[in-house]
Amino acid sequence: MTDARSALVGAGYDAMVDTWEAWSAQVEGDPRAAWCDELVARLPAGSRVVELGCGGGTAETRLLAKRFELTGVDLSAEQVSRARVRVPEGAFLHADLAEVEFEPGSIAAVATFYCFNHVPRELLGALFARIHSWLDADGLFLATLGAGDTTGWTGEWLGTTMYFSSWPPETNRLLLQEAGFGRLRDELVTIREPEGDATFHWVLASR
Repeated sequence: MTDARSALVGAGYDAMVDTWEAWSAQVEGDPRAAWCDELVARLPAGSRVVELGCGGGTAETRLLAKRFELTGVDLSAEQVSRARVRVPEGAFLHADLAEVEFEPGSIAAVATFYCFNHVPRELLGALFARIHSWLDADGLFLATLGAGDTTGWTGEWLGTTMYFSSWPPETNRLLLQEAGFGRLRDELVTIREPEGDATFHWVLASR
């Protein structure tokens, strides 16, 4: 059963699907395209890739679907509906990324952009271990993680109720190591959101 906090996130993104897209378009200094390009460059064409928290069909989702066999997963039914229209090459699941399962060793890469800060942080260790199990021997994991020490925050965001949670970078690194990952690239990146600066922990890891 989906955690109540995760259910709140899914309902929130259903409610603000248009608002979020307008807000996201105002973000400055977002490095996601460059990190996605690096992941793409490391993978053979046609690889099986999973994007967790795929949203409504971003430029990165379209690129991944063009180059690879992409499965996108999102908590929001509205976001998944848009992704299916915008990215017909991909397959999309309306599911909780903290609960979805794939066959062990069946995935070449897992990517996620700005969604793990909506996952209750006490669930991240087990989620990392599951992702590690999905990957093949040369598998890669690209993730944007929160960088603050946020036990759990629920409140108004973009006109709806939203949930955020995160570990500081040193804990993120420990959890990834405990799950079996080796870090290939690890950076803190500050972007300019409409409300002000926000720092995220970006990691590209190998199985």
